[in-house]
Amino acid sequence: MKSKIAIAATVLSLSACASQPNEISAQNISTLQYKDYDCDQLAMESDRIDRRIGELHGQLKKKADDDAVQMGVGLVLLWPTLFFLEGGDGPEAQEYGRLKGEKEAIESVAIHNKCGIEFKPLEEVAPSKPTTEASKG
Repeated sequence: MKSKIAIAATVLSLSACASQPNEISAQNISTLQYKDYDCDQLAMESDRIDRRIGELHGQLKKKADDDAVQMGVGLVLLWPTLFFLEGGDGPEAQEYGRLKGEKEAIESVAIHNKCGIEFKPLEEVAPSKPTTEASKG
């Protein structure tokens, strides 16, 4: 009986954990919304998206890391507390996936238009540390 409860708690807790940002898939975004953009507009839009991706990456990573710690402590010490794990992917994760898709669409249009824009890889866009309200100044 105890093993069944432990298995149920583990399954429940794993489904409640927030995803790491690199595990969030890009949404399929049509290139049509960018087809009338010139190369400068594409570059500016890409920069805007890069900034927002960087902000969200830090927030999502912190949330996923916090959930992982809570789950680890819960599994070792008090597994019933796992039922109260807040976690889960919220609207930030949806926005992150949409922005990744928009970035791919912009890159596709820029390549089609032969813009020659150097796009930053996602690993360079995302900060290594999460941003906090205090660090924003």
